[in-house]
Amino acid sequence: MTRTPDTTALRTADLHLRPWEDADADTLTALLADPEIRRWSSRRIDDRDAALHWIATQRTNRATGELLSYAVLADGLIAGHIALKRPGGTGPTAEVGYWTAAPARGRGLATRALTLLSTWALSPADGLALTRLELIHNAANPASCHVARKAGFPLESTLPPRPPHPAEGHLHARTRPAPE
Repeated sequence: MTRTPDTTALRTADLHLRPWEDADADTLTALLADPEIRRWSSRRIDDRDAALHWIATQRTNRATGELLSYAVLADGLIAGHIALKRPGGTGPTAEVGYWTAAPARGRGLATRALTLLSTWALSPADGLALTRLELIHNAANPASCHVARKAGFPLESTLPPRPPHPAEGHLHARTRPAPE
């Protein structure tokens, strides 16, 4: 069974990553109505029932270790989402993805959340002891490129369009630091 984090460890002074809860359904629905999120994501959650279903799926995937999905809270309010995808729940590599709510953009929250999750996931002592994290985003999304680079994910390559991504993508990666 994959080890999942103690969410008290996924905190900074003003940022907290915690699993999504049923009580978040209305907020999730409202945040995902944002045209900018819809522009870059194929995820559609248009009502409370769809949000509750998505949250239940996140819980199921967390139990298998295949997807660790978090609400990103800043100053006690949901400011975004971040997830670590690990097919099969095992292996040394995982993919990360995120979005930031419109009112929280431009404050560095995505970079800080990505850094927090990545540092934990790559930690041999405290996290999942992964050796590599990958981040793929639409090549036409410069904001995601900026977040990735600031969080220690250099650009590795440009990917051709492939389902479910209809446009070219950027592959960024961060690896576990070598022991000192």
